[in-house]
Amino acid sequence: MLYYKTYQHPSSNEWVVFIHGAGGSSSIWHKQIREFKEEFNLLLIDLRGHGKSAESIRNIWNEQYTFPVLTKDIIEVLDHLQIPPAHIMGVSLGTILARQLAEMEPKRVKSMVMAGAVTKLNVTSRMLVFLGNTFKSVVPYMWLYRLFAWIIMPRKHHAESRNLFIREAKRLCQKEFIRWFKLTKDINPLLRYFKQKDLPIPTLYIMGEEDIMFLEPVKKIVLEHKLSLLKIVKACGHVVNVEQPEIFNQLSLQFLKNQNQSYYHSLDS
Repeated sequence: MLYYKTYQHPSSNEWVVFIHGAGGSSSIWHKQIREFKEEFNLLLIDLRGHGKSAESIRNIWNEQYTFPVLTKDIIEVLDHLQIPPAHIMGVSLGTILARQLAEMEPKRVKSMVMAGAVTKLNVTSRMLVFLGNTFKSVVPYMWLYRLFAWIIMPRKHHAESRNLFIREAKRLCQKEFIRWFKLTKDINPLLRYFKQKDLPIPTLYIMGEEDIMFLEPVKKIVLEHKLSLLKIVKACGHVVNVEQPEIFNQLSLQFLKNQNQSYYHSLDS
């Protein structure tokens, strides 16, 4: 089973489940924990091959990595802890897993918060995928990862989030990087399907205005999905929860509280 950590609230029955991106770990959420645990129970997960999951259960998975397979890892933890329907929060590639979870087990998901959401690959990101697939077996993966991090988070004030992802990525091995990178072949068809299918789950997208890779597709998807909302954070890049944590926490906490009020009101009516 994946490594996980929980923070139990003394009175609340509400849960927020945090899903990090590729090459990261649950430590990407360290600026959210203090505020969120005052209102909710928290579950933070390290995906397979990442963070402490890499240390404890490396090399036990033999099946090909797919988004449904990786999502089943998360569901296993939810089942083990008997987590009730929860708010799911993802960042970067973790937003794809959050959406996959909502697709596979919609009754488990009360709402979603998507930070730096990946909803479509633009020309630049498709070029990165091509380069990665071409050189992933011959070039040290950290060279590729540093290149990707600089392209996705290029500005000086993106340095904290960029360095955090690079530091966490060092826990991966070349073999694990290749396993995860092979997922890129599935991204475009999956994202097209997600775009076409509007789930009846309230979803908040929080994007940095400098997220040149992924912001524009999100603007389009919120116009088509009825229960989706977009908030754009100024002077901020891809990893909005790290670069602008105060604004991110304020926006997401208010959204989650609103969802709880709406949820319990519907039960009473």
